Amino acid sequence: MEPMAHYFYAVKIPDETKTVMKEHMERLKRSLPFSRWVHHQDIHITLAFLGYAEQEQLVAAHKNVEIALRDEKAFPLKINKLGVFGKSDRPRVFWADAEYSPELHQLRKKVFSACEQADFNLETRPYRPHITLARKWQGEEPCHLNLLDIWHQLQPEPLPFLAKEAVLYRTNLQETPKYQVIHSYPLQT
Repeated sequence: MEPMAHYFYAVKIPDETKTVMKEHMERLKRSLPFSRWVHHQDIHITLAFLGYAEQEQLVAAHKNVEIALRDEKAFPLKINKLGVFGKSDRPRVFWADAEYSPELHQLRKKVFSACEQADFNLETRPYRPHITLARKWQGEEPCHLNLLDIWHQLQPEPLPFLAKEAVLYRTNLQETPKYQVIHSYPLQT
């Protein structure tokens, strides 16, 4: 039996930035033993996680998001450091952080609200934009957070990119890469 698909809205990372991140991730894998690394084509910044969704809800969310983002403009972002979620010595999620962006938070607010109007019950924790790189520490030794300083060796200056597209992704767990674009919402450039 095929697992139920999950859906989420995200900022799509441009392909040229994904290529740079792929190279960085290959180097990071050598010193950071996480069990599951994200395929570089799947990296993104989540705006709203919908989970399983009925077709009617997806259609309503699509219409709402399309209207909400109609006049939104593209904006610059910079990936500037690494971080973890979970216990610091055995983290469950390893991520790259983007410098604070009021435009990103505004975009998220509009998408989040549009999805709530389509009757989605969304995550209520404070929004922490990030790019998930890997999951589940599997090192024999505990993780030491000073290992995350390797980012500055890989990328001495923050890695800039232009956020020019929001997308609705479908998760296909049996595929690699596993995220499929269902709808795209280009931001004005």
